[in-house]
Amino acid sequence: MNRSEANEKIKGCCKGIALEMMELNPAIASLDDSETQEALFEASYELTKQLEVIKKRVIKLERRDGARDNTTEL
Repeated sequence: MNRSEANEKIKGCCKGIALEMMELNPAIASLDDSETQEALFEASYELTKQLEVIKKRVIKLERRDGARDNTTEL
């Protein structure tokens, strides 16, 4: 797997996880225990934030690679 393929794989996995995370919220809301719900919503939010960090880092790397490619073209 080259870097470009790895970037796409990472972004795809993050997207899949994020979509799965969206299904958690209704289930969490159905728990009928405010203390547990609060903890789970907070943990879910933190996980979502970390997924965004991963995606942004990969995008930043792609842009850097793209800038490097553009400097070698004549």
